[in-house]
Amino acid sequence: MKKISRHYKKMKIAYIKVAVLAIVVSAFFFPSMEKLESTGDNIFTIYLNGMQVGVTGDLDQVESCLIAARKKLAGSSDEMVLAESELTYEGEEVLWGTIDDTKDITANMVTALRGSVKETLNRSYTVKINNYTVNLASTQEVLALLQASIDKYDSENEYYVDLVLDANRELNVLTTQICSAREQEEEEEAAQEIMTSAGVDAALDEMFADVEPAVEKDFSDYELGLLSLGFGDTVEVVESYLQDYELTSLAQAIEEVTKDQEKEQIYEVVSGDTLSQIAEKNEIPLADLIAMNETIENENSMIRVGDELIVTVPEPELSVVRTEEMYYEEDYEAEVIYVDNDDWYTTQTQTLQEPSAGHRKVVADVSYRNNEEVSREILKEEITYEAVPKIVERGTKIPPTYIKPISGGRQTSGFGRRKSPTRGASSYHKGVDWATPVGTAVMASSAGTVVKAGWGSGYGYVVYINHADGRQTRYGHLSKVLVSPGQTVSQGQKIALSGNTGVSTGPHVHFEILINGSQVNPLQYLN
Repeated sequence: MKKISRHYKKMKIAYIKVAVLAIVVSAFFFPSMEKLESTGDNIFTIYLNGMQVGVTGDLDQVESCLIAARKKLAGSSDEMVLAESELTYEGEEVLWGTIDDTKDITANMVTALRGSVKETLNRSYTVKINNYTVNLASTQEVLALLQASIDKYDSENEYYVDLVLDANRELNVLTTQICSAREQEEEEEAAQEIMTSAGVDAALDEMFADVEPAVEKDFSDYELGLLSLGFGDTVEVVESYLQDYELTSLAQAIEEVTKDQEKEQIYEVVSGDTLSQIAEKNEIPLADLIAMNETIENENSMIRVGDELIVTVPEPELSVVRTEEMYYEEDYEAEVIYVDNDDWYTTQTQTLQEPSAGHRKVVADVSYRNNEEVSREILKEEITYEAVPKIVERGTKIPPTYIKPISGGRQTSGFGRRKSPTRGASSYHKGVDWATPVGTAVMASSAGTVVKAGWGSGYGYVVYINHADGRQTRYGHLSKVLVSPGQTVSQGQKIALSGNTGVSTGPHVHFEILINGSQVNPLQYLN
């Protein structure tokens, strides 16, 4: 038994020697088998989204492998791919361990990411026009959209749209450039001529032409047609990555960009304007014009020259500006000739000569924004027969102004037809009534001379004042009169106290303005 025991001991020692030798040999012939330092966990099994992707002894390499894997996944498509990437690991302490190559780990990570793709974003282009944006699938669609905006004004197909980098932006933002095919062709021909002797002759001819006196052009010398074309709004195009549902079809985008939309603009009131004329001029209902402007209460509200009103005009999202050279014949009116009269008020005019239209032939450069003309420059004009101007004599003195005769008060009856409020009252109201407590101060609406002050039948106590512009104001149903006939009063001077005298249904002030002896709506003349 002892012999057998010694034999086994020898065999065990031999096995141990062979094992040690095998380890030494493997260290030389298997590079992935490395001796690891004993510092706690020193070898790590890496998992990406639950899939084992490799073994490493350096955790710092794992993040680099993941970045490389993401780049490979993204580089395999023109689209932007979003994938989940949950990275975990298990560590252990060993003396010797097999380490995977970083290339193998990266390749395994790509496989793991492909199986965890969350969504794919398409390379697309966002077009921004003022506050409007639309997303399209390609630059070809962007160009097609922009081209559709100018095609309806370019019947000869002379212009085309190109995209260029916006030099005013730090980021890579594209903007538009509209090019003329004809100008490009002419530039190429000119460059070709310069390379020949004919080109030299042409250059000499042009030099001498500058010295020769200019000869007036005939109508046939003008090249009529479209001179220039451009966008009236800034267009910005940026590359983006979007999902399918975020993209707009080209047909829908063209519809949205080229179709007229109701857009708010500012209209400045000019001399002679009325609210109804402004509404008609801008093709909007009067009620809509009043609703859009908080300063306008009703159709009788006063407006002054220079006031700014909100109006709506039909205009596409992307406006097109263009200039056309045009020939036309027209009847025309000569400018009005004014003769100033310093003794008249500016409200007084008299026609001294009636006008008569003339006729002329014209070549002009006409500029448009969409379909609305914005300017016209006449290049050549030939008068067939002269127009006779209208001659108007007009006053230069500033006329008196009129103010509301009381402070506060509530309007209870306007000017015009009404249901009689009480027996004896007229069904056609010739002034404006404001309800106010008895004893409220009544002031002169404008400077003038008192012509009546006392009892006035249905008016009760009343005051009449004549003004320098020929108008008259009347103040009725007063409780007390504070002025007398022949007295001169200033604007805003206290002339009476309100009351409830005459044919009246309650304490109030009745106010009239008369022009040429007839009552008019006072609200149209108050400042």
